[in-house]
Amino acid sequence: MNDNEATTHHHGSPPDQVVLEFKNVSKTFTAGKRKIKALDNVEVRVPAGVITGLIGPDGAGKTTLMRLAAGLLVPDTGTITVLGLDATHDSLAVQASIGYMPQRFGLYEDLTVQENLDLYADLQGVARDQRVDRYRELMRMTGLAPFTSRLAGRLSGGMKQKLGLACTLIHPPQLLLLDEPTVGVDPVSRRELWSIVDRLVREQGMSVVLSTAYLDEAEQCHEVIMLHLGKLLGKKPPGEFSRKLEGHAYTVRAPGLNKRNVQKKLAQGAGVIDAVIQGERVRLVMDSTERPAIKELLEGSDDALLQPVPARFEDSFIAMLRSQTSKPKSLAPQTDFNQRRRIGGGDNKVIEVHDVARRFGDFYAVKHVTFDVKQGEVFGLLGANGAGKSTTFRMLCGLLPPSGGQLRVAGLDLRKAAAAARARIGYMSQKFSLYGNLSVRQNLNFFSGVYGLHGQRRAAKIAWALQQFELEGQADAVSSDLPLGYKQRLAMACALMHEPEILFLDEPTSGVDPLARREFWLRINELAEQGVTVLVTTHFMEEAEYCDRLAIMSAGKILALGVPAEIKQEASSRENADPTMEDAFISLIQADEEESESNG
Repeated sequence: MNDNEATTHHHGSPPDQVVLEFKNVSKTFTAGKRKIKALDNVEVRVPAGVITGLIGPDGAGKTTLMRLAAGLLVPDTGTITVLGLDATHDSLAVQASIGYMPQRFGLYEDLTVQENLDLYADLQGVARDQRVDRYRELMRMTGLAPFTSRLAGRLSGGMKQKLGLACTLIHPPQLLLLDEPTVGVDPVSRRELWSIVDRLVREQGMSVVLSTAYLDEAEQCHEVIMLHLGKLLGKKPPGEFSRKLEGHAYTVRAPGLNKRNVQKKLAQGAGVIDAVIQGERVRLVMDSTERPAIKELLEGSDDALLQPVPARFEDSFIAMLRSQTSKPKSLAPQTDFNQRRRIGGGDNKVIEVHDVARRFGDFYAVKHVTFDVKQGEVFGLLGANGAGKSTTFRMLCGLLPPSGGQLRVAGLDLRKAAAAARARIGYMSQKFSLYGNLSVRQNLNFFSGVYGLHGQRRAAKIAWALQQFELEGQADAVSSDLPLGYKQRLAMACALMHEPEILFLDEPTSGVDPLARREFWLRINELAEQGVTVLVTTHFMEEAEYCDRLAIMSAGKILALGVPAEIKQEASSRENADPTMEDAFISLIQADEEESESNG
């Protein structure tokens, strides 16, 4: 959805009507011996007929606020009014008149799309004679009409989200609560989901509260509620948050330097709030409106260009969080990390994929894919849900045998020496393969044992991980209780215990907040500088810009392979001369789908 579409839905019902009100609401949970104040005296009023965004880092209290609004939790103090009803005393009436889609929406994977709809229609008490028309409308809206007899478990991530939304909407609610509905879905599905929500607001006058980790989505909301550690930091239109940072933002271009190095230097500079890679430039946000002396921030670069740019919502969000938290530590090199790596010079291919295919029955998940990755390179694998990225990944990690073709990792043929290759790679999966019932320290202990570390070395590595990833304060916390950003740090620490030469990261930042995502990429960049080869899959298109090279996959094959700038250049057109990575991704996927349809 583009920016001008975003403004069309603010004219539904009169804005003075309030659909949700929190007055002095607090809620505390107990985790082990710790008390966690999830919401702290929150006062919020949500207007009718618009999309209100709920933004905040992990552990801010967003899901708690949603669950309280849905009448699923009772506040410790304060009152919550939903559509004129008291959410504590009339929780059943509230639940009957709202729609609530939690993060892990409960689809029944072994039922078909149609059977899921029928089940939710039964649960919501929708009369049989009203169902046919309602189903038809929902299937048309979500584009799921051709798939009604498919098992829900066989749908892609984006289709599952749309089915979840359809099930939530069977009984049309006045208020729709969506908890991070676009986490883990690709950009094409994300745009489709937004246009559905947009249409519900415009055409049906529905009121929507939507939490998201994507800050470009926050800009499309009428108002934004910003939470941090259970406290309300502010509530106003996104443009008003941005306005405070007008005159603070720039882009920096340093022709002779690697953009990751430019970003790293700028991020550590005095007075710098934020430095993120944006295309071929680095976006820089300063804490004052005084023009920065770029030669001081970037020593050794005489031809760096500094250009002022308009502020955006993300700048203000990061600035507010930075004022509350400290900058992350730099990842000190691990012992002997460099010595082992420099073998073979800079051009040696560490990962070689030649004509690789993977069949499941008569279905090809990966169709004759070829690419290679050099030592110390950050290589990105992008694609829509179901494109074959994770299957390719699992073959490279020796977790799945290929049906055909050749795979070599760290010079070893995976068909013959999968175990030897696995000893040289670290793997971090999208669901963070941690043991939820073990503490942070126990997870580190377990993984270092699996990777063959013993005695002193094991103890030293555990101490290193706790200190480097700032997990000392959480060492005895059960890992399932950690906020997502901490789980992600722990998963990365576990994957690095044995100092792997190659790091496989499968959607490592899915759902974590922008601050944790920045921290994570600073660490990845440092590892790449130390000669570690990184292969990453991601749905965040701005993260693709951190990669040295990319492959974009769809339906098991590679559509584009190259440097990010080349891939974007290929997608440029008269209408859009300077496309973003997301624009390029969407145009490639859509062109491929059109070609398949005309051939099919």
